[in-house]
Amino acid sequence: MSNKTKRDVFEKALREWDDLVHSCGLQGEEAHGGCEFDPVLIKYKNEYDDALPDDLPVIPKAVAAYIKKCKHDGIAIASAMDEDKFPKKVADYFRNYYTRDQWIELQDTFARAWVDGYTVEEA
Repeated sequence: MSNKTKRDVFEKALREWDDLVHSCGLQGEEAHGGCEFDPVLIKYKNEYDDALPDDLPVIPKAVAAYIKKCKHDGIAIASAMDEDKFPKKVADYFRNYYTRDQWIELQDTFARAWVDGYTVEEA
């Protein structure tokens, strides 16, 4: 596995594409920022910046609603993960673990969903 991020790979692809386009006979000012492809490259870079990560955690609808409500109400993640404060459906989600590793994985999933965003699992 590489230490490169997806962002590193994407930016390398943009640079190589830009170099290729400019090596196709453009000269002078055309080759340094005036190329018709420059706006396209900038557009894709901006779209990439705004896009969600590829590997968002998948969580149940009830957990997604709980995270949304907690964030709206200004509740910190540490307080939100207090089992005594869970609504019933969220508590049920966390109670479905069978081993310590599964419990830790659920906590990690919840935290990643809180920080990075999430996809709601299909019913």
